[in-house]
Amino acid sequence: MILLAIETSCDETAVSIVKRLRGKQVRFEVLSHKVLSQVDLHAQYGGVFPALAKREHAKALTQLIAECLDEADLLIERTNTHHIPNTERKKLETLLEREPEMLAAMKVLFEGIQKPAIDAIAVTSGPGLEPALWVGIGGALALHTVWDIPLYPINHMEGHVVASVLSHTDGNYEIPELDVPAVALLISGGHTELVRIPKWRSYKVIGKTRDDAVGEAFDKAARMLDLPYPGGPQISKLAEHARKEGLVVDEDLRLPRPMINSGDLAFSFSGLKTAVLIRVNKRKPIDDITKRMLALEFENAVTDVLVSKVKQAMYETRAKTLIVGGGVSANTHIRHALKNLAESDGFTLFVPDHALSTDNGLMIASTGLLHIATDAKPKVKIIANGSWSIEDC
Repeated sequence: MILLAIETSCDETAVSIVKRLRGKQVRFEVLSHKVLSQVDLHAQYGGVFPALAKREHAKALTQLIAECLDEADLLIERTNTHHIPNTERKKLETLLEREPEMLAAMKVLFEGIQKPAIDAIAVTSGPGLEPALWVGIGGALALHTVWDIPLYPINHMEGHVVASVLSHTDGNYEIPELDVPAVALLISGGHTELVRIPKWRSYKVIGKTRDDAVGEAFDKAARMLDLPYPGGPQISKLAEHARKEGLVVDEDLRLPRPMINSGDLAFSFSGLKTAVLIRVNKRKPIDDITKRMLALEFENAVTDVLVSKVKQAMYETRAKTLIVGGGVSANTHIRHALKNLAESDGFTLFVPDHALSTDNGLMIASTGLLHIATDAKPKVKIIANGSWSIEDC
């Protein structure tokens, strides 16, 4: 089986093509894997600007699909003139009527190449920015309309879970059997949640943020420190410098650990962001040493809260496995702290390869293969759902 995956939930346009290998386990070869980031375009806004993200996805997606097909040796150009049949053309025009540039590019693609040997298409349908999601869904529906390839809608957060456990040997990937029950800590710009996993494709949210997601808090704190977007890596860089210097945080710059003793599995990072602002305002104009102190204290505060909540979740659920996913899972200090917790408490820890911690097509492709392997049925109608919970996928 060969599957093509599309991811456009935020500011990365991503396409992957994978080939499932024989065997009981879901093992696959990556035929093509491409990601186009818009981070430089959004930097001027200090965050992702949805209308711009949508526009850039629409400009890039068709060409990226063609490039992936070519790299996978699945692109066969037509030697004769071919026109899309009228019925399919009208459906295509209706489907992409709000994306004229993408419509024109898709017509060129369909008239210029033969139907490729693709058996299924997986596409991110949520959660995420709905204008951005609709571009990827529109592209997937266009391929389905003209080439009659089955479609599978994929939950973005489930994609992060699956990407985090992928093993990579002999150039191929495999989704392992989980030692269950498992708990997933999903930490990104839009999400902070703990999810109980009794088995693959069964998920229960047992704790989540009441306000800001952890990645959002990193970015907001970075803006207060006049650091460039994306702010999370910038704060982590300063914090690491502070640790290497042996910098001790001044007492008046100490930050709270929100809800660390709340007794439940809920998170809250809005107050932590406000605490940073108060300290910045007291010290204005802040110097480089103060920036490093605040970055160190902020990262330590977030890490302390995450570790405490994970420890409680693992105890309450009797979980044997912890899966950490989402863009913030790339944070070295958080990874190290959770690794230490796993070693001391005796559970298995999965974290994604750094290249798979941010949004990408491979996480959607591997989840699509998992759905097919567990007898999920393809869908004819797919909609964008910006708040689609992992519980409902």
